Amino acid sequence: MKNVSINWKDRIIPVIFIIISLFFLTLFLVLPLAAVFMEAFRKGVESYCASFKDPYAWSSIRLTLLTAAIAVPMNVVFGVVAAWCIAKFEFWGKNILITLIDLPFAVSPVIAGLIFVLAFGRQTTLGGWLIDHDIKIIFAVPGIVLATVFVTFPFVARELIPLMQEQGTSEEEAAVSLGANGWDIFWKITLPNIKWGLLYGVILCNARAMGEFGAVSVVSGHIRGETNTMPLYIETLHNGYDAVGAFSIATLLAALALVTLIAKTVVEWKVKRERMIDHS
Repeated sequence: MKNVSINWKDRIIPVIFIIISLFFLTLFLVLPLAAVFMEAFRKGVESYCASFKDPYAWSSIRLTLLTAAIAVPMNVVFGVVAAWCIAKFEFWGKNILITLIDLPFAVSPVIAGLIFVLAFGRQTTLGGWLIDHDIKIIFAVPGIVLATVFVTFPFVARELIPLMQEQGTSEEEAAVSLGANGWDIFWKITLPNIKWGLLYGVILCNARAMGEFGAVSVVSGHIRGETNTMPLYIETLHNGYDAVGAFSIATLLAALALVTLIAKTVVEWKVKRERMIDHS
């Protein structure tokens, strides 16, 4: 009887955990996602398509894509260099650098935006000089890019640091002993070993860059047609009681989330598959 009771518990507990997990996923992920698409098409396909005829909508889409196109490559360069230095070398201030990389995770995005306003605003010496020379940072595209870079730069580095530390330096040291230079070592050894981790970090970085709201909201000025990204434009439409328009634009961000999820799953599958092949 005791063994039957243990077996029953071993079977029912995982089932309970699965049911709880599915309940939370449905409540906090599936239902809100379904609600976005239902509200977007509530007045029909014509109303949905009409939301994208507004030039302000296309301006917000272009600005979002432009911001991501600038911020993501910058974070890739920083992330690879920072991870390579931290994982492959020992130097003074290494722990400080690791702490600074995690800073955007600890600082509210709104505070991050305020930092850039304080740094480049008209009331500062630097901000005043920039304005006198007709260089706009705050309430312009450069400020949006800077804010986006700040809130997204940990993603690539944080994916690569543990991966490179796990791989160690044996392959690079062997290449050096054979006479390879640093550039060849990076392109032929380091980069192939981190390609999936790098792609994973890029996917997460891109998703955050396109969906960032807090920091961008502070530095953008909410200028329609100029500094409104998709999240800001959705807020503008919602505040203007254009629910269909707001949810229609939101479907693009929701689609981005789904694409990100699929890409993330594919990358994870590729990594597991390569590890299985290596172990076999």
